[in-house]
Order: sequence, then structure tokens, then C-alpha cells
Amino acid sequence: MNIVIIGAGRVGSRTARVVANEGHDVTLVERDYDKAERARNEGFEVVEGDGSSEDVLTEAGLGDADACGALTGDLNTNFVACMVAKHHGCRTVLRIDEDYREEIYRKYADEVDEIVYPERLGAIGAKNALLGGNVTAIADLAEHLQVVQLTVTNDAPMRGYTFSELELPSGARFLAFAKRDGTLTLPRPDATLEVGDRIAVLAEFEALDNVRQILVGDDAHTEAM
Repeated sequence: MNIVIIGAGRVGSRTARVVANEGHDVTLVERDYDKAERARNEGFEVVEGDGSSEDVLTEAGLGDADACGALTGDLNTNFVACMVAKHHGCRTVLRIDEDYREEIYRKYADEVDEIVYPERLGAIGAKNALLGGNVTAIADLAEHLQVVQLTVTNDAPMRGYTFSELELPSGARFLAFAKRDGTLTLPRPDATLEVGDRIAVLAEFEALDNVRQILVGDDAHTEAM
């Protein structure tokens, strides 16, 4: 794929490295000379200029691109770049930095394919460390809604129960299930929870603690045996 990334800062440059390592052609657009030079020194093609300028985006090859990631720290630049990219038929990814604006941008940017919030993704790593080894945050879908993976322990009240016998709190539902070291699949009603089994759950934040107590037990940091 031909990919144009707007912004060669922390988020843009890391994303560029990842997609380039997977074999895609990447062109970066960056207005800051020092950032542009660093990207060039890494071997990237860089167009210097304002990422919200259609002329600059055209110079970067947006007309032939398959996707455009607007990943600068400037919301307005990202929004304009995505609108121009969509006009050229690109898949568009819009970076935002302020959580409270996500609802606004989703409402008024219907044509944008994806909205990313890097600070939220970084918070997932911190949450994993805080929750402990048997509770892993996979994704924050919204401020109040997340996907978590829980590992059944000896302390789990529901250990030995089948899925047909399980009842999660309001605001939570099962997504997938895997035996120890197995692959996550849709849970079968007759599948029995055993120590080391993993369960993916979609849960509202307020319901997460109750889900953890049911499937893991009071000591979320105790490793499954």
C-alpha cells in the first residue's frame, strides 16, 4: 500500500516505522525542518510543508495513495488533511488528543474511517500494570467502555461452572473464550471454566470490578496455577 502520514512527530514517526517494516511505501508530510530531517535520515521520503495544504498533500502523492494518517498534534490540520484525503478516495485516520472532543469529531467527521487517540492507547498499558497479571486491558472503546481479558484463578467463584451457568453483571457481556494456551473463540454453553482459561469481556467501567471478582476472584494479582 501507498501511505501518506501527516506529521513526523512521536506518533507519526513511530507509525511510519511500523508500516514501513511491514513492506508498505510511506511518505511523510512535516512542516518542522528538524523533524523532517530526522525522518529523512531514517530513510523516509518527506515533503516539507503544511499538512492542511492541498498543494502540499498533492506533492506528497495523496492522489495515488491508498491511505492517509493525519497524526499531527494539531486537530485542525488533521481534520482538513482527512477531508482532502477522502476527496482523493483514501482511507483516512484522524488523530485527536483531547478525549472530550471525540464525540464532536465523530459527529461531524462521518467520512473519516477511523479516529485514534494515542493517549488512550498509552493508558491501556498503564491500566494493565495497575490491574495485574490476571486482568489485561485489550482496548478502550470509549471512556466508559473497555474490552478486557481475564484469566481464571483458583480463587474464582465461578471456577468449574459452564458458560450456560454464568451470569455477568448488567453492563458486561462475554466476547470470547480460550482454554489455557489455546486460541480465543466464541464461548460454547457447555464449556467449563478451569484454572488458566482466558475470557474476553466487553464491560462498562462501573461493572469491571464485579466482573473481575466473579471470574478471577478477590485477588486479581494472584497468578493462575
